Amino acid sequence: MKRQQSEFSFTTTKDIEVPKTIIGQVIGQDDACKIIRKASRQRRHVLLIGEPGTGKSMLGLALAELLPKEKLVDVLSFANPNDENQPLIRTVKAGQGREIILKAKLESGGMFKNQNLFLLFLAILAMLLPWWIFNKYTADYNSTVGAIMFVAFFLGSLLFLVAFVMSAQLPKRMGRQKNGSPPKLIVDNYKKQQASFYDATGAHAGALLGDVLHDPFQSGGLGTPAHERVVAGMIHKAHMGVLFIDEIATLQPHTQQELLTAVQEGKYSITGQSERSAGAMVRTEAAPCSFILVAAGNVETIRKMHPALRSRIRGYGYEVHMEETMEDTKENRHKIAVFVAQEVVKDKKIPHFNRDAVEAIVEEARKRASRKSRLTLRFRELGGLIRAAGDLALEEGAKLVTPSHVERAKRAARTLEQQIADKYIEQKKEYEVIVTSGKKVGRVNGLAVMGSGSAYSGIILPIESQVTPGGKENQIIATGKLGEIAKEAITNVSAMVKHIFGKNLNKNDIFIQFLQTYEGVEGDSASIAVATTIISALHEVPIKQNYAMTGSLSVRGEVLPIGGVTAKVEAAIEAGIEYVIVPKSNMNDIVLNKKKLARIQIVPVERLSQVLDQVIDWKGKEAIRKKIKQF
Repeated sequence: MKRQQSEFSFTTTKDIEVPKTIIGQVIGQDDACKIIRKASRQRRHVLLIGEPGTGKSMLGLALAELLPKEKLVDVLSFANPNDENQPLIRTVKAGQGREIILKAKLESGGMFKNQNLFLLFLAILAMLLPWWIFNKYTADYNSTVGAIMFVAFFLGSLLFLVAFVMSAQLPKRMGRQKNGSPPKLIVDNYKKQQASFYDATGAHAGALLGDVLHDPFQSGGLGTPAHERVVAGMIHKAHMGVLFIDEIATLQPHTQQELLTAVQEGKYSITGQSERSAGAMVRTEAAPCSFILVAAGNVETIRKMHPALRSRIRGYGYEVHMEETMEDTKENRHKIAVFVAQEVVKDKKIPHFNRDAVEAIVEEARKRASRKSRLTLRFRELGGLIRAAGDLALEEGAKLVTPSHVERAKRAARTLEQQIADKYIEQKKEYEVIVTSGKKVGRVNGLAVMGSGSAYSGIILPIESQVTPGGKENQIIATGKLGEIAKEAITNVSAMVKHIFGKNLNKNDIFIQFLQTYEGVEGDSASIAVATTIISALHEVPIKQNYAMTGSLSVRGEVLPIGGVTAKVEAAIEAGIEYVIVPKSNMNDIVLNKKKLARIQIVPVERLSQVLDQVIDWKGKEAIRKKIKQF
């Protein structure tokens, strides 16, 4: 139900004050924000588990922002006079690293300065000498002799120039391999006052842990010294700052093990990451890497993450499960308005939203929560809708975004799942796979969703059943690329059907087919549809095809709540279904505008018997209906 416009005191989002700090811009994650503040004071590691778009990376940035000013350092790699394959690592105050490098370069270059000037003078003389020789021999003899002498001296000059270049560069290259060779600045914190934040999501081992580059010239004095090939990793650059790694379980196990070592020790030696590289022969002294690790992922991350690394975070930090929804209160609706204002300010191109447009965004947040009296916290997708609406307003030259722009943006910013679902329904109706009128025995319109999280869309799921003569024991067999949960749901429905009609199955087998479900079927929300089609096929009673249904089912006939109910009802509307049966406990989860709701009649149910009363034509089979009344 749409809230009154007077609920918001602002006229446009321009009137809303946007928080200046990142932690202030994190919405709906109050417990996580408390942990982040605590972690910044005590320098604790944090593991954030939750769905994409709930603010994990923003919390990592907020932690870096909250850290007190640290004494940052520059890290330099020096040549080791005793072992060239173990470069020395030294730290200096931030900003001094560049001074040391410049001073070392000037000192190493000074010994060659006078020599270079002399060789330059000789080079110029070598270029002019052939012309003087040509003129002299032409005058003393003839032009032929002069030309011969010119060519001879010209070629000699070219050889001399090559020797000049090599003699100017080789001593420098050779000199770099001596004790006085300039160091390399591998971590540069010049003019940095705040601790660094590095996002290492998806980084390979070399970028994360550091690397020593391969050197193709390893002999003859032409090779690059080992200390000059050292490259610091993000763990070193994040020293005294924050290292954020999303989907941390995607790191290779050995990389997670090395990361654990860095977290434990606060320092880590740099070596070549490729065994085939010359850099694998080099291993530096340990370089400082005392960072705060903010690891993130989804629930699957918990299972795949290195147990020792997780144990370290849990023992020396905090684990946080991100909220996916928040209560639908006036205060929280205002937070959604603040979020809209934040997105407009961040984008810097789209116009501000008027009050009604913000109401439309709040309504969409309510719808995407898929739970009664809740608002979604998956703001990444909601932010996409805001920018799409802003783009439409910008194209039209509108000064403000209106509800009309938001409504049209929903169409333009549809997820891939929604686009695929629309085509799916269109094609199935065209080939009459989806039937929305008349009555048929053993056929029902189920409902399902494609996608996950808030990025899903509802689809019609036609299901058919057929009874055939069986063997010694009757069986209920389902086909259609079913997942584990779907198979278990079929088993539960089978138990209930056998309990009701066990003595009357007469050794018949019942086949259940999920029509053209090439993408597979998972979940138990088709349970009431399966039970309905089995009973219809078993006793040859027709099912009304202008109905669609969704709902889980207990073995005692209770209809249980399911997810994605709004998307499923929308799919029924788009398919032209007249009635949709849903669990009564899901009624408050359906968030649709009045215009859409007027196109369909929603029938809430609590038991299977109520479903059967609605969709099956029991004419002439009243005795059977009476038998299953208890369900």
